[in-house]
Amino acid sequence: MPAFLDLLRDRLSSLLPSELKPNELRHLLSPRRHPLLLCQRRATLIVNRVRLFAFLFAVLTPLWSLIDLMVFEPRLWAALAGFRMMACLAFTCLLLFYRPSGNLLDAYRAIAILFAIPTIFYIASHTLLGSYQLAQFSAVVGAGYAFLPFVLMAGLTIFPLTLVESLVLASLLLLAQALAGYLSWATLNWPSFAGAFWLLILIAGVASLAGMSQLAFMFALVRQAIRDPLTGVFSRGSGEEILRLQWDSAQRKNGALALAFIDLDHFKTINDNHGHEAGDQVLREAARRLVAALRASDSLLRWGGEEFLLIMPDTDMQQARQALERIVGQGLGQRPDGAALTASIGLAERCCDQVADYRDLLELADKRMYCAKTGGRNRLCAVEPEALEQATFVLGA
Repeated sequence: MPAFLDLLRDRLSSLLPSELKPNELRHLLSPRRHPLLLCQRRATLIVNRVRLFAFLFAVLTPLWSLIDLMVFEPRLWAALAGFRMMACLAFTCLLLFYRPSGNLLDAYRAIAILFAIPTIFYIASHTLLGSYQLAQFSAVVGAGYAFLPFVLMAGLTIFPLTLVESLVLASLLLLAQALAGYLSWATLNWPSFAGAFWLLILIAGVASLAGMSQLAFMFALVRQAIRDPLTGVFSRGSGEEILRLQWDSAQRKNGALALAFIDLDHFKTINDNHGHEAGDQVLREAARRLVAALRASDSLLRWGGEEFLLIMPDTDMQQARQALERIVGQGLGQRPDGAALTASIGLAERCCDQVADYRDLLELADKRMYCAKTGGRNRLCAVEPEALEQATFVLGA
């Protein structure tokens, strides 16, 4: 049995982008613990596609009234036209007033509203049509209303969703279909209803796979775009976006946010004496050790050359100092000559330093890093240079 499961996993993995690492496959199942930038960009993409979907429905929904006018009696047509105009107004409001915020909860809300509008329209129109005796061409057009759940289920394929997200949305559409069947219980054609329900389940499965495939490609592309190719940590460009998002979050919660500039000591001599390949290896090893010691909420950036920036949300000054002492105390690796690699660190924290902008916090951490370098290196500076209250870390082997 384990061999069969391993084979199944390998076959499923082969259907996904080759750039996706095996330990990243879990991100396709649930939205928990997704990288911050992936959440932000995925939320923006979902809302933009919701607005595109809303635009199409806002245009096409009222146009179908022309078909209804030709085949239905005036009273039925007027009722359906009223439903269509209300749906069109709701789609238009969604298009005009909903803007991407980069927040995944807002994206969930947008997609829920998008699917709620036609679902309510479907239940209302299905119930209304069931109360009329339709014949010939009007019956054919009336039967066309039954295809709306299939259109909605197929519409899930345009969104980059995890398996859990797809199943939740698909389940809601299936419940709506079941509710429509319950409301027309007396006239329900059970074989036809059961076949349609089974087809909806099959489309839900295809839509889930399509959403996961989109998310996998997006995950791979975002990772390639935001990571430093040498060390694998976040690049400076993406790091500035992460810092801004974390700053906004800290301000909303009035919480702590610590920044640490980490500059590897005497790194230029490694390149000069041992070559750039040796220097690259030292950088990779230092980054690997730093990442291994971080919390899931922390973000490590390669700021440039041998400089790294560590972003620690919900971490006050005292906690940040203790964390850095633990992290750096475990060692950053070795220089090519066998000596321990050390670092000069500047630390700043939003609440303690009472700064008003993330750029000021960044500048303060950078200033204190240079204070640590001029003060003898292999140390942390967490106060103004005038106070010169520094803590020296003794690195392990």
